[in-house]
Amino acid sequence: MNVVSMVVLGVSSLCFGFGALLKLFSGTVDIVEWEFVSVNSSSIIFTLIFDWISLLFMSFVFLISSSVLYYSGSYMQADKSFNRFMYLVLAFVLSMMAMVMSPNLISILLGWDGLGLVSYALVIYYQNEKSANAGMLTVLSNRVGDVAILLSIGLMMSLGGWNFVVNSFYMSDGNWIFLKSLVLMAAMTKSAQIPFSAWLPAAMAAPTPVSALVHSSTLVTAGVYLMIRFSAALEGSKLQSVLLIISCLTMFMAGLGANFEYDLKKIIALSTLSQLGVMLSILALGYVNLAFFHLLSHALFKALLFMCAGVVIHSMGDSQDIRFMGGLVKFMPLSVSYMTIANLALCGFPFLAGFYSKDLLLEVAFLSWMNFIAFMLFVMATGLTVSYTMRLIYYSLSGTCNSSSLSNISDGDKVMMSSMSMLGLGAVTGGCLLSWLMFPECYMICMSPFMKMLVLMISVLGGVLGYFMNLLNVTSYLSSLSNYKIVVMAGSMWFMPFLSAVKNSEVAFISGSYMQKMGDKGWYEHFGAQGAYYFFSKGFNVVNSLQLNSVKVFMKVFIISVVVILFVYICLYNL
Repeated sequence: MNVVSMVVLGVSSLCFGFGALLKLFSGTVDIVEWEFVSVNSSSIIFTLIFDWISLLFMSFVFLISSSVLYYSGSYMQADKSFNRFMYLVLAFVLSMMAMVMSPNLISILLGWDGLGLVSYALVIYYQNEKSANAGMLTVLSNRVGDVAILLSIGLMMSLGGWNFVVNSFYMSDGNWIFLKSLVLMAAMTKSAQIPFSAWLPAAMAAPTPVSALVHSSTLVTAGVYLMIRFSAALEGSKLQSVLLIISCLTMFMAGLGANFEYDLKKIIALSTLSQLGVMLSILALGYVNLAFFHLLSHALFKALLFMCAGVVIHSMGDSQDIRFMGGLVKFMPLSVSYMTIANLALCGFPFLAGFYSKDLLLEVAFLSWMNFIAFMLFVMATGLTVSYTMRLIYYSLSGTCNSSSLSNISDGDKVMMSSMSMLGLGAVTGGCLLSWLMFPECYMICMSPFMKMLVLMISVLGGVLGYFMNLLNVTSYLSSLSNYKIVVMAGSMWFMPFLSAVKNSEVAFISGSYMQKMGDKGWYEHFGAQGAYYFFSKGFNVVNSLQLNSVKVFMKVFIISVVVILFVYICLYNL
């Protein structure tokens, strides 16, 4: 089944890729609409858009999905529920397709909620307590964004339609600031920006192929993609500054946390979180095509990095702690080569995929009008990216082997190696190909020699600190009890998992008990079921007595009613 799915998705990727090229060179857009119902001159329409952005994005989604499914055929072969896993991944790909192809805020819910539901099912795939907690944190964090989308649908009704690609050009801050804030909140929850960042590392409880597909290149970039489509409404808005500072803080926080993490998959997850902050920050500065460029190139090498991590974890007997690795270059030369390529692409090493997007992105950001805090966060996040990458290389790839003497570590699986080779080729050549296609005319960038060399200097400094501080065991002193509070804060994502899970559950418990006492057992009983029961029982007694007491009661009631009416009439007449 996995081979058939891989072939179908691979062919679909080629078809979408050729379609994207045709749309890019011709400059045309095709829109298909089905009208379901019209309410108050607002038509509820299911819409599909076929332009170069949606087709190119789906081409990359299908390419990575085909590699991941073929990779899963070997990685998950011993799993009893392998077919269920495959169906869930295919359902995720279909949900992603529905989300990407829809420019309509109503029809986008089909893919948006589908992504949340399927990702929850994949996170809890290993049925244990840790996976259940991670899945609950994931789905509840994403429900905040879903509610924001639903509220946005109600607000957009006054525009006469829900096509946000068209209507976003007519949204000024004066009348539509609340709507734009809701859409921004939805994008922040799906792309795990502060304060919704805790769910992304927690979602690493899912199988590694799921992490390679869902939590590196597709699900988490859905928020970025939504903001790319909504970018016309963001231009000139006050929300640009808000998005810029939040995204810069996110990439700094994630880079700092990754330097204190020892779980291999969580380090890569925090790296993804950092790169999402980079995409949204450059989007906040107004460079939409650059954000989309980095989104696509990042998807290639980050999926490859997760797949390499999966091979390492598989060979290490399902151990994810990088302290028990080391010297893997001697045992797994091919896997380590791919992992090094992906790591160097992440750092922006020249002429790999990440270089073409990240270097251009940072230079354009340094040329833009941004405040000093955002500039410093950009610079420090760039250095931290190289720092945690070199730290990962020191602990896992180089040095001495720290695993058991009985470990069987090798590159023996040909299925995994062949699926990684496809993405390895993309991590090397994808950046330059995308650069030639999306930017046939070069950006004119004029910078001082210091600013031009700043990225290189920060990267070299971060790499030296990341490698040699661990080599000289300086980090052991930094992590000692004397610096316990600082290390815990930096390594725990600024207490966000604690605030998202423990404190929210405490608040929910206290408010829930109060609502039960005052509501369910209090006023709701008086005005709800018990009050209705008392009112209807008294009314039924009156009706019953009227039915059983025949004419006398009717005459009495009639005479009393006539007397009362006459009395009221005389009083009003005398007034």
